[in-house]
Amino acid sequence: MNILFVADPLASFKTYKDTTFAMMRELQKRGHTVAATEPQQMAWRSGQPVTAQARHITLTGDADAWFEVIREGIDPVHSFDAVLMRKDPPFDSEFFYATHLLEQAEREGARVFNSPRALRDHPEKLALMEFARFAPPTLVTRAAEDIRAFHAEHRDVILKPLDGMGGMGIFRVGPDGMNLGSIIETLNQGGATSVMVQRYLPEIVLGDKRLLLIGGQVAPFVLARTPQGNEVRGNLAAGGKGVAQPLSDENRAVAEAIAPTLAARGLLLVGLDMIGNSVTEINVTSPTCFQEITDQTGFDVPAMFVDALEAAL
Repeated sequence: MNILFVADPLASFKTYKDTTFAMMRELQKRGHTVAATEPQQMAWRSGQPVTAQARHITLTGDADAWFEVIREGIDPVHSFDAVLMRKDPPFDSEFFYATHLLEQAEREGARVFNSPRALRDHPEKLALMEFARFAPPTLVTRAAEDIRAFHAEHRDVILKPLDGMGGMGIFRVGPDGMNLGSIIETLNQGGATSVMVQRYLPEIVLGDKRLLLIGGQVAPFVLARTPQGNEVRGNLAAGGKGVAQPLSDENRAVAEAIAPTLAARGLLLVGLDMIGNSVTEINVTSPTCFQEITDQTGFDVPAMFVDALEAAL
């Protein structure tokens, strides 16, 4: 098969930990060919198919010059056997438009994973609200007074922007309410931007766990990302320490209750974030942690993913 990745620039990949790279490596190992493009390199001219300026590459095995371009050209997106949408957040207007181009490519015959429509329908913070029975008390609002009332009720809360990633813009406000007003102003921009507020979960000291749902199945290991020092954020990008561990029975029960619904909507890969037994986010754009789990446990997450991709095709 010939697989097209829609992703960030190849030169930006940190191959020692990059999940998209791990996918490419497993695909090439199985004899599939790989190409890459960026959202801004896709185009749709009236009366013609959606195209991509694609770089057809081979992985070299070199840690630095890790890929070699075999051919570069303009290809119809539907000419590939599968398209993997792996562009990192933010989920901004350009990401939104890219999903529309990919959905048109689907109408032309492309197979796109994750489904462009499902990506639009499951913004990563808001998607949680559909499964509120598995989540901590959560509020999404623009209104400062509602945030203050939520804090007064729960006393210890986490505030985060809806379009962030890697722990960006996350704040904790304890019972004393210190800096709550300033944080609200920073995040909601005078009522112009929605904010998510959640009750603080003290189980964060044991890690913010990344569960991987692949083809409707739950991977048997998770990555517990533990805050370091005085940080409240466990995200690896914010300095958290990632330790792989077996999936607990309690976490498995929650994940297995959610996974079939998401898989049926065209979400081949989902990163479910859990603190304790509560789901805090549902990540669908470019879930990560393949290499960390594989390196620490020996369980081959990229192989599980490519098995699911091949089965879907």
